[in-house]
Amino acid sequence: MTSYDYFSRTDLVIKKKYDALKDFYFHREKAEIVAHKYGYTLSTFYSLTRDFNEHLTNYSEIDFFFKSKKTGRKRINNSEVDDLIISLRKQNQSTEDILTILHAKGFTHSYQYIYQLLKREGFAKLERRNLAEKETLYLPKLKAEKSKQLQFDIEEFTSQNVSLLCFRLLIEEYGITELINNSMYPETKTIDRLSSILSFQALKLSNVRRYSSDDLWCMDRGLGLFAGLNVLPKSAWFSSYSHRVTKEMNILFMKDLYKLWLAKGLVSDCINLDFTTIPYWGDDEHLENNWSGKRTKALASMLAVLAQDPDSGIISYGDADIRHENQKDTVLEFLDFYNSNNTTESKLNYLVFDSKFTTYQNLSILNSKHKIKFITIRMRGKSVVERINNKPQNLWKKTRVECGDSKNRTLYVLDETVKLSNYEGDIRQVAIKGHGKIKPALIITNDFDLKTQTIVRKYARRWIVEKCISEQIEFFHLNKVSSSMVIKVDFDLTMTILAHNLYRILAQRLNRY
Repeated sequence: MTSYDYFSRTDLVIKKKYDALKDFYFHREKAEIVAHKYGYTLSTFYSLTRDFNEHLTNYSEIDFFFKSKKTGRKRINNSEVDDLIISLRKQNQSTEDILTILHAKGFTHSYQYIYQLLKREGFAKLERRNLAEKETLYLPKLKAEKSKQLQFDIEEFTSQNVSLLCFRLLIEEYGITELINNSMYPETKTIDRLSSILSFQALKLSNVRRYSSDDLWCMDRGLGLFAGLNVLPKSAWFSSYSHRVTKEMNILFMKDLYKLWLAKGLVSDCINLDFTTIPYWGDDEHLENNWSGKRTKALASMLAVLAQDPDSGIISYGDADIRHENQKDTVLEFLDFYNSNNTTESKLNYLVFDSKFTTYQNLSILNSKHKIKFITIRMRGKSVVERINNKPQNLWKKTRVECGDSKNRTLYVLDETVKLSNYEGDIRQVAIKGHGKIKPALIITNDFDLKTQTIVRKYARRWIVEKCISEQIEFFHLNKVSSSMVIKVDFDLTMTILAHNLYRILAQRLNRY
């Protein structure tokens, strides 16, 4: 067949359609003549023109006749890919991690391909390892793409963090997207405000260990999709971004979040307040020593306060700038934060905190000026304990209090009215024995109406916030050693609070949680 014969053929369907439409649109020939020339009925030819016009309207970037050849990353033969897979397994990398590395390098091999290759080569299945053991593995250095706003298109990729998209739905449903867009947080020319904040949330929610290794998580397309980016930025971007954030930005954002939790009915009239210690790993000359329950010793650290709703578990307030000199006034600062968000929909009635949270003088201010009920623990001095122990046994009442496991516990309580130094008026004191401690616990409150069992139960629930803080320190890595990524602590705490609350909202939707 000559070239002339090839171009004169009319039996090729695609070519015949192309020539017919060209004669009709380009050479302006009549439809009847074109249909007869190429063997179409008139109705069939009109259907062809209709399909062609519809394609130009809806799929203008895709040619109707000719398929463009897509350019992509250079592929190497399977033997070289096999060698890479085998070398990674010899470094004790899991099949999932090998798949992530291959996709980061631009290869499209499947999980099944890797599994079958390793099986043929005689590799045994790896034993289950914890996160600490996985962190000790050597990871090859990979060149990541530059982060940019995601252009949504039909695309296939694998990810180890697909479940993270559940939180993106919650963020949209609860209107947090709008709060972020309207916040004062900074943005860059390439990454907008929403994607910037969601990049931090992607790492928080996916439990990346203190962001210490960015060789894999910045390659995961699933994390990038969550933030509206192709991939998450490198660690240097996170550090530089956080240093542009001010405390005022965090406070304003938490105020907006508080109004949101209030509107959704996630904040009640009772708040648990507690301190947490965030260790600092660097030049600590400018820091104070604070007691760390996690490490059972005092160390150079930053002291932060958290406010948690005992019913929903939502944390509505946090401040990482607490100094010893203003520690006692933290409760009053929280009231300022609350009053700036106060609406008629909710009224704060109760504050619950431990004995060292504030002074008796501030308790008097809470009672007389702010009309706030409080429940706390009294310091157990030697003379106070002796006076309690010398009380006649017939004054102690036996009571059963519901515990966290829905079981009842028998306690002995002594309910009386006492005087405190620097506190105006009388205060109610409930002494408790039989709780497993040598010294009796002394609960004090300005609420004279609640039943004794209710007061004990109300304070016992404060320990929930201590457990919550412990979980945050372990899961969100508030006090993990930060390697190459240095994040400002107040901003890190704000992002942790948002991530914690998203998990609490998700937990409420889990059946039988």
